[in-house]
Amino acid sequence: MKKIEVKIKKLPGNDDIPLPASMSEGASGMDLHAAVKDEEILNPGEIKLIPTGIQVAIPPGFEGQVRPRSGLALKHGISVVNSPGTVDCDYRGTVGVILINQGKELFCVKRGERIAQLVICPVAQAELRLVEELESTQRESGGFGHTGR
Repeated sequence: MKKIEVKIKKLPGNDDIPLPASMSEGASGMDLHAAVKDEEILNPGEIKLIPTGIQVAIPPGFEGQVRPRSGLALKHGISVVNSPGTVDCDYRGTVGVILINQGKELFCVKRGERIAQLVICPVAQAELRLVEELESTQRESGGFGHTGR
């Protein structure tokens, strides 16, 4: 697996929050931890921005994708609203995770808990060119569900 350097900074008061880390050798993502004061309650249907207590400097040509943790999604209905959330290479603010409780019971986000994962992905910037016609394809304008269920 290709490795790139991503600089990371812990914000003051977050020395106890673990740095993002992969939980296995082949893991695509690094777990992000909640830097809430003590705990944050998410009621069913509620959306909250949960801080991670870190800032990152992602190299040009890459982005950070903030994705849900499958265990939280399956067991509690906890997900990332704007999944995947994007951390642009020129963003230097606090990394936050917009969590939603899609479950039936309240969920308590505890300080230091793993709440999402960060995946570093290559990106390409498109250069748009206005044309009069687009090339034809077999699919053409077939949209949602056009190939069946």
